[in-house]
Amino acid sequence: MLTPVFHRVMQMSQKKSVLRRNGFTFKQFFVAHDRCAMKVGTDGVLLGSWAPLANVKRILDIGTGSGLIALMLAQRTGIVVQVDAVELDTDAAQQAKDNAQASPWAARINVYQDDVINWAAECDRHYQLIVSNPPYFAPGVACASSAREKARYTGHLDHEALLICAGRLLSDEGFLAVILPENSAEQLIAMAKCRGLHLRLRTDVAEKENKLPTRVMLAFSPCAGNTFSDRLIIRDSNNHYSTAWRGLTQDFYLLS
Repeated sequence: MLTPVFHRVMQMSQKKSVLRRNGFTFKQFFVAHDRCAMKVGTDGVLLGSWAPLANVKRILDIGTGSGLIALMLAQRTGIVVQVDAVELDTDAAQQAKDNAQASPWAARINVYQDDVINWAAECDRHYQLIVSNPPYFAPGVACASSAREKARYTGHLDHEALLICAGRLLSDEGFLAVILPENSAEQLIAMAKCRGLHLRLRTDVAEKENKLPTRVMLAFSPCAGNTFSDRLIIRDSNNHYSTAWRGLTQDFYLLS
């Protein structure tokens, strides 16, 4: 699991900053997440740092939660790029709005509280990039709240529904970028292919060189082409954070 790694990075990131107890401080923005079912975590940071941004003018973040990925993508892009974010949970959507308004990119981020399935059916825009850190657990043990169940489990927004929304909203040469457990990757790749979305980028993520990947980041496009694959190791053989990890996240973490 990547969670312990994230907590160690969190300690490093906030070492020289004033620790705010309701969220997480990055270099250029703060993310409050105390009203969100799912907190700031490694998966979101990975996807926000990795998602492809070439020739992007409009971005959609599906299931934005606290707004973390939307904020990261706003930081990585210029003033002409608009970021739309959709979140089903009322409290999380309001917190994402608050986080966006408090950021340097308030004018470029729009947060919508809505069911993305209904929202996509009525949306008349197309996006060069759609990102999602989607629910990926099959419905199981009840969570402490219905909001957390929707954030964790695929009962409401399953992967097929996500692909349908992306197929409706992606531009012809756009990308859908997601992060999933490694053991879910092949199923999603097959489902996407059936819907005319071709795998173009794949990065398998492992905590150490001698460990199996636990996460995979995938980017699909309606435009067919070669698939570029690589592997990201978080810590090297000396147990230090790898050059690749630091290069990916250096614009966000307050690393010592």
